[in-house]
Amino acid sequence: MGKGRLEAFSDGVIAIIITIMVLEMKVPHGNTPEALRPLLPTFLSYVLSFINIGIYWNNHHHMLHTVHKVTGTVLWNNIHLLFWLSLFPFATAWMGENHFSTWPVALYGFIAMMAGIAYYFLAHCLADIQGKDSVLAKALGKDRKGILSVIFYIIGIGLSFINSWLGFSMYLLVAAVWFIPDRRIEKKVE
Repeated sequence: MGKGRLEAFSDGVIAIIITIMVLEMKVPHGNTPEALRPLLPTFLSYVLSFINIGIYWNNHHHMLHTVHKVTGTVLWNNIHLLFWLSLFPFATAWMGENHFSTWPVALYGFIAMMAGIAYYFLAHCLADIQGKDSVLAKALGKDRKGILSVIFYIIGIGLSFINSWLGFSMYLLVAAVWFIPDRRIEKKVE
């Protein structure tokens, strides 16, 4: 089967996720810059989540650019990824409203870790279907970047119980590593 519906559905779900996140940001009462100060934690968590969702959308797009066919297993792996991404608005709101306290930051990391695992499964499922000599399979290679990201999320979750800002910093580190679209795929396509 073709990949068009998979791409369209994924794009739609991701657009809804971003919309839900921005709707969680409440307008402050007051008309001065000081009225915005209490919203800073919510805004910071929103920025990280927006970047994370953008990273997934970008890399999902690049990955599907290399794909010629999808199967039912791919569809379910994609739904698995979208499930975890759909939890970002909840974790984002909880983390921001509770000023980056331990449990919200740990939950955010858990959701991010599970999304990373789901993306890994989707990418490798697609690579297997396309074949070991496919552009995607060659681009992924051993996927050290994907594996290290999950490890960093695990470390971040653990650090959240020592100091929630350390955990949050690990999540920022993973986002920084992935901020540039996955060059492995771009290099192979060129």
